[in-house]
Amino acid sequence: MPPASVGTRPTALEWRVEDALVDYPAAVQAMDARAAAIRAGTAPELVWLLEHSPLYTAGTSADDAELLDAGGLPVHRSGRGGRLTYHGPGQRIGYALLDLKQRNPDVRWYVAQLEAWLIETLALFNVKGERREGRIGVWVVGQDGRERKIAALGVRVRQWVTLHGIAMNVDPDLSRFGGIIPCGVREFGVTSLVREGILVSMPEVDSALRASFMKVFGEEPSGL
Repeated sequence: MPPASVGTRPTALEWRVEDALVDYPAAVQAMDARAAAIRAGTAPELVWLLEHSPLYTAGTSADDAELLDAGGLPVHRSGRGGRLTYHGPGQRIGYALLDLKQRNPDVRWYVAQLEAWLIETLALFNVKGERREGRIGVWVVGQDGRERKIAALGVRVRQWVTLHGIAMNVDPDLSRFGGIIPCGVREFGVTSLVREGILVSMPEVDSALRASFMKVFGEEPSGL
């Protein structure tokens, strides 16, 4: 797997954190506009950390039969890869808008980098995140010996600029995952840092994400 330094990296990358909930359609619109600007060379790359108002999103591989009970929540079709998932307060979303043409034009490399970013972040809280063959995302084994998903990822790449990104469960309403078959995986449940006994604040998670991003992608983002 090529190192993160392949290619000529951009000279700046913006790091942005939202304090208030962000509606999903507004986030998608903002991502699309920023990605176009990155492609045009008029804006730097961006890592955008936020929380969404409660909803389900369906990726390009979603099966309608996997929506069991929306429970009154909106369901949005998304251009990202993957299937159905839940987003809501207590889940840290990390949208990464990066120029792979300058970094490394290899989508599989990029997905592996995102998984490494999540695993390194979890390690800072003494949580062992793991990959699983044939299952995108990051998994943990609880004290009961059961395997559960703690973080998901879904990406879209348009003219080598990435959109969407990662979702780490800090302390969301896990019951909402019962309304779907999360990411199409029936056999395993979903968990969070708090469910695993790790009581952390969102700012602490954000600090860990930033430190891990620097380790995995090899640079210090600018901005708050």
